[in-house]
Amino acid sequence: MQLTILGCGASMGVPTIGCECPVCTSDDPCNRRTRTAALITSGATTILIDPGPDFRQQALRQRITRLDAVLVTHSHQDHIGGLDDVRPINFAMGQPLPLYGTPPTLQRIRHQFDYAFEAGPSASTRPQLALHTLTDQPFTISGIAITPLPIFHGDWRIMGFRFGNLAYITDVSAIPDSTYALLDDIAVVVMGALRYERPHPLHFTVEQAIVAIERIRPQQAFLTHLAHDLDYAATNASLPPHIRLAHDGLAIEG
Repeated sequence: MQLTILGCGASMGVPTIGCECPVCTSDDPCNRRTRTAALITSGATTILIDPGPDFRQQALRQRITRLDAVLVTHSHQDHIGGLDDVRPINFAMGQPLPLYGTPPTLQRIRHQFDYAFEAGPSASTRPQLALHTLTDQPFTISGIAITPLPIFHGDWRIMGFRFGNLAYITDVSAIPDSTYALLDDIAVVVMGALRYERPHPLHFTVEQAIVAIERIRPQQAFLTHLAHDLDYAATNASLPPHIRLAHDGLAIEG
């Protein structure tokens, strides 16, 4: 099984519009971050996590031509804003795309993309989505076992996911004890970490992410949902050797 980081940037992406900071003006390609998203592949099965506003660019870069399902962690715009761009995949596959989210996430998607769910024919194309309610219970998609990982994004209960020896947890400000228990014996964790030092009400800082990772004790961890405060090379030089910043296009085996 492989997890590919489609994007590892925070909600405004890196470079950030109008910013002239050293990271936004860096020549290092690892400092160019599209909005946070990931792809799970196993055999012929491909699952997208979070079709954000950069999904079209990410799909072209990774040559994504088919999907078996979409998992949505939560309904902030930087995680669902690219849903309309699944239309070419619908055309190629000739069927609606299964999409899994919690009830509040599905409610927001139905509202924001209401045209996709209107009955009857349409003169314009529209995404074809088959919505499935995500609970705390494990489930499978085309033979891939998935364990939902309830986490907190501020006071909002959202989802991460475990796929075998891989866990994906983004936009996190707190992890319940019951979710830590679901991460026993995990090999690789991808964890959200917005920036250094300055606490944020919705996101771990790097320091808070390190504390959570040390409690989980994976063999390897990668930090994602990164703001422009974090230079790729300089931050990696300061991290423990088993923790690295993610970068767009990173492929992680699990």
